[in-house]
Amino acid sequence: MIQKTFTVGPLQCNCTILACEKTLEAVIIDPGDEPQKIIQHLSQMGVTVKYLLHTHAHFDHIGGTKDVKAHTSAAVCLHPGDQSIYEMLPVQGKMFGMEFEPAPPIEKFLQDEERLRFGEHEIQVIYTPGHSPGGVCFKLTSGEETLFSGDSLFEGSIGRTDLWGGNFDQLITSIKKRLLVLNDDICVFPGHGPSTLIGKEKRTNPFLS
Repeated sequence: MIQKTFTVGPLQCNCTILACEKTLEAVIIDPGDEPQKIIQHLSQMGVTVKYLLHTHAHFDHIGGTKDVKAHTSAAVCLHPGDQSIYEMLPVQGKMFGMEFEPAPPIEKFLQDEERLRFGEHEIQVIYTPGHSPGGVCFKLTSGEETLFSGDSLFEGSIGRTDLWGGNFDQLITSIKKRLLVLNDDICVFPGHGPSTLIGKEKRTNPFLS
């Protein structure tokens, strides 16, 4: 597996490119901003992108989708619970003093437990509402298991729940029932900030004690 994780945009969203080392078929998780930076990485890696995967539809996770889609023709993927938030991208931007054009159409609605294949690898959708109504995490199930938790779970913290459709109790339930049941040694790459481990968050995250 080839993995490149880097930050994009003023909110430092973690964007990840995952690619099959044999076929060079790839997915991008959360192309949130700076599309030219993302495209430059794709060119350097020499990969072909199959899916643009979004953990949720807040502007800092979808702001670069339009231009990356135009460059790659990859399918835009999102859980249906966040469709209305996705479609209000320009409104989101105005609320935070930024300008965005409308996001491209959603081409694939993600379902809980669905597995998406790219090259010889698979990634699984885990539905974790709470930060937003359609929030999901992605677990790489081939090779060394890895979790991409979006804004559901951070190192030592959790996602905010005061934005559109957020629900604190629902988020805590999602994390405890869907994420903390995973193996302790699974590495977690959040939507912002440093990576962590499931076991570490079980033991030390003050929101989950």
